[in-house]
Amino acid sequence: MTSIDTLATFFGWCAVINIGVLVLAVLVFSLFHDIFATITAAMFGVTKPEAEVTFFRVFHQYRFAVLILNFVPYLALKIMS
Repeated sequence: MTSIDTLATFFGWCAVINIGVLVLAVLVFSLFHDIFATITAAMFGVTKPEAEVTFFRVFHQYRFAVLILNFVPYLALKIMS
């Protein structure tokens, strides 16, 4: 059986890694905005503004998923220990 501290450490590192991925995605999108939007629009057959809106929607959904699936369990396990 896994201890509460081990699970808390696991969820803590999951949160750190996922937050790093989020920061990297925002930096890449911010620095290469036009190139990224053009390539994404061409790949999926949408306009550039639609590709930008979709990126932000996915970004917010991923951020919410990291909060709910990584950070909340980490906090709950820390409270339990």
